[in-house]
Amino acid sequence: MSGHAHHNPSEIKAKLKHPVIDGDGHWVEYDPVFSEQMRKVGGDLAADGFLAAMAVTRDSLLLSVEERRRRRVSMPGFWTRQTGNTYDRATAMMPHLLYERLDEIGSDFAIVYPTAGLRLPRIKDDATRRAVIRAYNIVSAGYFKDLADRMTPAAIIPMHHPEEAIAELEFVTSQLGSKVGMFGSAMPRQTDSIPKGHPDTDRLSVWYEVFGIDSIYDYDPVWAKCREVGIAPTFHSAGSNQALRNSPTNFTYNHIGHFADAGHAAAKGIFLGGVTRRFPELRFAFLEGGVGWGAQLFGDLMEHWERRNAKALENMRPDKLDRKLLMSLTEKYGYQEHAAALKERDGWPDPELHMTGGVDDLDDFGACKITRKQDWIDLYATPYYFGCEADDRMNATAFLKLNPFGAQLNAIYSSDIGHFDVIDMRDPLPEAYELVEDGVLTDENFRDFVFANAVRLWGTQNPRFFEGTVVAKEAAAVLKAAQPPIHAVAAE
Repeated sequence: MSGHAHHNPSEIKAKLKHPVIDGDGHWVEYDPVFSEQMRKVGGDLAADGFLAAMAVTRDSLLLSVEERRRRRVSMPGFWTRQTGNTYDRATAMMPHLLYERLDEIGSDFAIVYPTAGLRLPRIKDDATRRAVIRAYNIVSAGYFKDLADRMTPAAIIPMHHPEEAIAELEFVTSQLGSKVGMFGSAMPRQTDSIPKGHPDTDRLSVWYEVFGIDSIYDYDPVWAKCREVGIAPTFHSAGSNQALRNSPTNFTYNHIGHFADAGHAAAKGIFLGGVTRRFPELRFAFLEGGVGWGAQLFGDLMEHWERRNAKALENMRPDKLDRKLLMSLTEKYGYQEHAAALKERDGWPDPELHMTGGVDDLDDFGACKITRKQDWIDLYATPYYFGCEADDRMNATAFLKLNPFGAQLNAIYSSDIGHFDVIDMRDPLPEAYELVEDGVLTDENFRDFVFANAVRLWGTQNPRFFEGTVVAKEAAAVLKAAQPPIHAVAAE
């Protein structure tokens, strides 16, 4: 939300000495037409599966409040498409119109993510999900095939099984020329101990996949394939309708923070699972949740490491407890009941003191192999990127020296055009620039935010990403100057 009157996009652009890359815009697929195009390339399974996934909101809205409360079905979004601003609604539906308006909006190049497609990784049936996503990616690529100099669409990469993700990565890069992959995360998986068969039981008795730790599959082959084909994993996953975001009456309650929640889970799992250690050349993005949670997670991880790394745990070993000293202190200060209880337990204060839960490695950070301060930059601050909506004042946290070691986090400008929270597509760039006008960000910070960080995210993975685009020359200069040296797929 704007804090004061601001310039229009053309006035902002006139002040800048660099392009603007929109790291996360959206288009709104027109389901009746899109589904029939999917039917032509993927058959009935693809088209009907797509329509069934799109019907989830309608089905939830048809329920009464009492029934949603009884079944604990979340209140979904309603009236979430522009109607008062018909020009923007048409722009969201038609990529060629969006292309025509990019200068008016203030973007030189845009990464365009799905809207309907955000739901498709949640399809439970394996065959249906694979058919729907394959057909979706084919049809979506067709809409953007003549617009590549200024726009590129994100292909959906399902992550239910590693082989499924690898197959789609190979297909979209080799057959469709895709350069961006939208990966599913925080996917619900059934809890084995609970009997299955009832739809509400199956919906609620789940845990959530975060890939790096506790996965039922080894996802390292997926990360290796990303490295091979030059795709940076970007996560645009929902955290609504889950756990603490499951109100049957209030959509806003369910919606606030849900992208950040899903990103937080994935980023934490990937880090603690040692993925960024094993694949240092990969870049990961967590979209639409902002960077505030990323800054907090950075600090939280470091604080926990200081207290829970292998060396720190040595000080907590149960056999280091001086039971005689504990007993004498207890008796000296008059806690006779405590002393009696300690004596019955041979001086051990807690019956669970020796327990470790059966894990082989007691160091929660063991997979990270952290030995020096620079590791925190290499394993977190360098590989992680955070998609930030323009009007989020917390975007500043990426650039403030409050982060550990004064590290700058990789915030990327994300307009979110096409969705209900952008009232006018001309607003995001001026709203983002307000942090400069207010003296919070420098011009250099703003350049990183709206341009250079996006180049590093996608260009590090694929040095040819921006070739043939209107920002090719400026992007090449950023990548050439990047430090440390870029590790990426060799150009064929």
